[in-house]
Amino acid sequence: MKPLSPSQKKVLRARGLISAAGFLGVALAAEAVLASRGEAPVGIMAAVALLLGAILAFVLPARRYRAWAYDVTEDELYVQNGIWLQTRTVVPFGRVQHIDVSQGPIERRYGVGALTLHTAGTRASAVVLPGLEMADAERMRDEIRGKIRQDLV
Repeated sequence: MKPLSPSQKKVLRARGLISAAGFLGVALAAEAVLASRGEAPVGIMAAVALLLGAILAFVLPARRYRAWAYDVTEDELYVQNGIWLQTRTVVPFGRVQHIDVSQGPIERRYGVGALTLHTAGTRASAVVLPGLEMADAERMRDEIRGKIRQDLV
């Protein structure tokens, strides 16, 4: 199994920092309101928010990154992910109906994107593989599309 792009760690860390900033903002606002009423000691909520933010920004991204892996064979894509609940998905290329490559603003900043395979069926009909270098995601999309076309001929 292959790991995701190392740049995906930076994406996960940036998302964690954004979440941490939100938690800290809410904690500071709550502390300001409670302090004005004299109902809570100042600094406790902010300290908890900073601790949570450190976990979100520095601990979880590395764990989440290591939880992902993938492999491509001649006619299937294998995707593995999950920290607590581990999922192993096999996508036969013969079931793929269309393929997307997407990139949000944070991913764009770090040069990574996600490959999404849409398959026939209703349960888990879209399989997303995030954290690929954009060139790799586009190459994989083109290779899988070529294999689908060969199956149709």
